[in-house]
Amino acid sequence: MTIDMEKLIKLVKETQPLLTNEKAAAQVTVKGISDYVTQVDFQVQEFLKERLREEWPEIQFMGEEKDNSEIDFDGAVWILDPVDGTTNLIHDFRNSAVSLGLCDRGEMVCGVVYQPFTDEVFHAQKGKGAFLNRKPIHVSASASMGESLISIGTTPYEHAYADRNFAIFKKVFLDCQDIRRIGSAAIELCFVACGRLEAFFEMNLKPWDFAAGLLIIEEAGGTVTDFEGGRPLPWEKGNIVGSNGKIGRILVEQYLN
Repeated sequence: MTIDMEKLIKLVKETQPLLTNEKAAAQVTVKGISDYVTQVDFQVQEFLKERLREEWPEIQFMGEEKDNSEIDFDGAVWILDPVDGTTNLIHDFRNSAVSLGLCDRGEMVCGVVYQPFTDEVFHAQKGKGAFLNRKPIHVSASASMGESLISIGTTPYEHAYADRNFAIFKKVFLDCQDIRRIGSAAIELCFVACGRLEAFFEMNLKPWDFAAGLLIIEEAGGTVTDFEGGRPLPWEKGNIVGSNGKIGRILVEQYLN
């Protein structure tokens, strides 16, 4: 399936006024432990759902803020997180993104991640490389934990993972150059893709958290695996490691199991 990426990027960037609407961001509903949704989430999802349907009516739609039980992944499916980093948005922390990927017959074929506060657009098409604001990007060449900046995800919605998570974080922190916690898996995966980070990992991510970032990292020369080193399915939740490849292998072999 061929998608006009310029058209797709333009469409996603049109969400900027919605994402930076402070009044809508202040209208918060609690879904669960540390799990929130704002009017921005709903507005961005409805805007993109309608525009995508107008442009590509044959493609199904999977979004964080909807029932996805009828999706057929033998066909083509948009996978959307309208606001990845909702807690950041609520606190005006300015690290939130729209994450939109297209899965066609089980394979990610294109992805766009848009950070509206910095106006950065990461995108990739399968077999065509990865880009930041239309300039080619590549993962870092670091092969040493001591030279690696690694971002972590705390699985905030599921506190049962806290002991395991923070035991892993301590081990990684003691051996790497430093750790970061940005609060948006989509942004963190893209930071790996452009070499700002060597790796990012988090347990129990949902498909819309990592689907677009998966392709962007792979097209930038990196890898995305589960904690056992296998390839995650973009329509299922999983424990995700995005890396430059070298550091991901070290994490899987020495820290995550």
